[in-house]
Amino acid sequence: MGNQKKKKTKTSNNKIVKLKTGLESKNLIHVKKLRTLLISTALIFVILIGRIGFIQFVQGSWLKEKAYQQQTINQIISPKRGNIYDSTGKALAISAQVDTITINPTKIVKNSDKDTKEYKEKVAKDLSEIFELNYDEVLKKVNSESQVETIIKKVEKEKVDLLKQWMEENNITVGINIDEDTKRYYPYNTVASNVIGFCGSDNQGLSGIESKWDSVLTGTPGKIVSSQGSNQQEIPNAEETYISAENGSDLTLTIDLNVQTIVEKYLKQAVEDNECSRGGNVIAMNPKTGDIIAMASYPDYDLNSPYTPNSTLAQTYDSLTTEEKSEALYKMWANKSVAETYEPGSTFKVITASVALEENITSTDVAGDFYCKGYEEFEDMNGSITKISCWRANPHGVQSLREALCNSCNPAFMQLGKRIGATTLYKYYAAFGLFDSTNSELYGEQSSIFQNLDNVGPVELATMSFGQRLNITPLQMITAISCVANDGILMQPRIVKEVTNTDTGTVTEIPTSQVRQVISKQTAEEVKSMMESVATVGTGKTVAVSGYSIGGKTGTSEPPVGKEEEGYVASYVAISPVEDTQIVLLLTLYDPQGDNGHQGGTIAGPVVSQMLSEILPYLGIPSDEDTSSSTNSSNYITVPDVRNKTVAEAEKILKEVGFTTKTYVDGDANTILVEDQTPKPGNSLPKNSIIVLYGQGSSISTSVTVPDLKGMNASEATNTLKSKNLNINIEGSGVVSSQDYAKDEQVPEGTIISVTLKQTVTNAQ
Repeated sequence: MGNQKKKKTKTSNNKIVKLKTGLESKNLIHVKKLRTLLISTALIFVILIGRIGFIQFVQGSWLKEKAYQQQTINQIISPKRGNIYDSTGKALAISAQVDTITINPTKIVKNSDKDTKEYKEKVAKDLSEIFELNYDEVLKKVNSESQVETIIKKVEKEKVDLLKQWMEENNITVGINIDEDTKRYYPYNTVASNVIGFCGSDNQGLSGIESKWDSVLTGTPGKIVSSQGSNQQEIPNAEETYISAENGSDLTLTIDLNVQTIVEKYLKQAVEDNECSRGGNVIAMNPKTGDIIAMASYPDYDLNSPYTPNSTLAQTYDSLTTEEKSEALYKMWANKSVAETYEPGSTFKVITASVALEENITSTDVAGDFYCKGYEEFEDMNGSITKISCWRANPHGVQSLREALCNSCNPAFMQLGKRIGATTLYKYYAAFGLFDSTNSELYGEQSSIFQNLDNVGPVELATMSFGQRLNITPLQMITAISCVANDGILMQPRIVKEVTNTDTGTVTEIPTSQVRQVISKQTAEEVKSMMESVATVGTGKTVAVSGYSIGGKTGTSEPPVGKEEEGYVASYVAISPVEDTQIVLLLTLYDPQGDNGHQGGTIAGPVVSQMLSEILPYLGIPSDEDTSSSTNSSNYITVPDVRNKTVAEAEKILKEVGFTTKTYVDGDANTILVEDQTPKPGNSLPKNSIIVLYGQGSSISTSVTVPDLKGMNASEATNTLKSKNLNINIEGSGVVSSQDYAKDEQVPEGTIISVTLKQTVTNAQ
């Protein structure tokens, strides 16, 4: 029994083991498979959800745009660039109609791959031959997968006609496009080139007005949007969206083409005759408005081929490195009027003189006010003695301010600068706008270079008093002189006069802008009077123009220390007419090396005279010769007969026509009649002349003494007589050589003193 128990127990144990082993094995396999399946499914589901989310939220915008691009065809419509005109309406820059040739590579196909390959090669070959292009580059574009490839821009009509003929012969109707475009032309080639500038191949302004006003001239492109199918073919009758282009606006400049051609003609002649290694520059400005009526640099360049070196640059161009060539072209394009600064030299003495008069430091004709011994000595900040000489070896001796300006005496102006002081000078430099850009809207305008006021010692004060060791642009210089010519009112230079919207015809005028009153009208008149003396008896007498009153100032500046290779700068600034200035002209010649020397009065003055002799008549400014021979001149007024009218009524009539009056009346001017008048009715007098009225019962005064006018210029003689209530009649130009009433003769107030002016030659240089 014991054995039986043991056996049963063993059997029972075996069954249990088998049962457990079989069940465990089966369940574990199913669970693992199920778990793996569930995890895999969940993971795939998460990945899919993540991918969908990534596509929807991350790539959504990009894919939407991509789909739009694949499903649409955009054809750009180029706007027409605005034209540029001079102040008289002559076109200086125009956009002519040309064409741009593009292709749709995916439309250049045949039925088989082999035929398509041969067809593309033929198209590339023929296009490259028609337009004289590189075959491999054209073939690359034809084989491109892009929707549109540009083959060539700015194609002339002759080439387009050849293309059309070829397309007709080969029965090509799709895949090659002829799109309207514009090309920039400059009818006058080199005229005002440095001012106008030019455009690149994409009609974007790269220099000058073209660049500075590019956003106004360019306009906004338009486009045609249509749909295409998955085969990249345009869907017939699909809706097409047309967005029209907004054409660029036209610009009207203040430049007058006639004046521009006059100054360019004589500037070129001056630069070549005087062998100016660094060229020259000229600006003509209307001081009343700030309008730039001419602006030129020489050497210039051809606007229609701006990357072709001008004759001056061509001499060395091939020997330059690539970087040097690029720099040389940029310099050729630069407008010297605003892009380069220079030391103005003695023309700057006009500014120093203006400050002195405005501050009542001196007056124009104080005898012996200054003494020139040929040099001045100053102790600089380091304790060293610096000797600064006058330009002339023979000292000028004692002088008034007028004489010092006529002689262009450096020591006199160094003494004057010391009296004024650096702080006061800098205050007026700021007022004249010399520390800032003029905001002329010209391309590449630079600002000035002055010493910091704290660093201005005796030497620096001395040199800047006569226009050296400071740098300004020619435009800053002429703007400051124009302020003096405009009764002391500073105007902002203006180069663009009007903007015309070519789509609507709306014209927007760019208004003139008055900056500030810098000096008084009285000071301005005194300075202009001194400038007239410079132009008649001083260093600037070479500027004379028969029949016109002209004021001027010469300038000759030495090269800066350490830059001796830049050479001298000779310049001349002129105003005309003196009393009612209509034009200011500044000529600057850089590094003259000719036989005539480098003095501004010697080489620049005669050129300014040539320019003004043509410009003044063209502008319609009457000459003294015209006014002396014609009583109907706009500057002269016929004296009306106001006798037997009440004194009050007579005054009103005379003032309305432009005269001033002085009356002698005992009693009520509203009831007493005019018994006599001086001058008599029928005489012709300049505007603002004085008419003396005598009421009934008043005696005619004969107590006015005629002054000695000999040697005076027109302005001086006019002002001298006006101070004594006398009138003037002028014949000729220059200085007074004779007068019809003798010195110290007694005449009635209002009497007309006739004077004859003639040119006088002096030894001043």
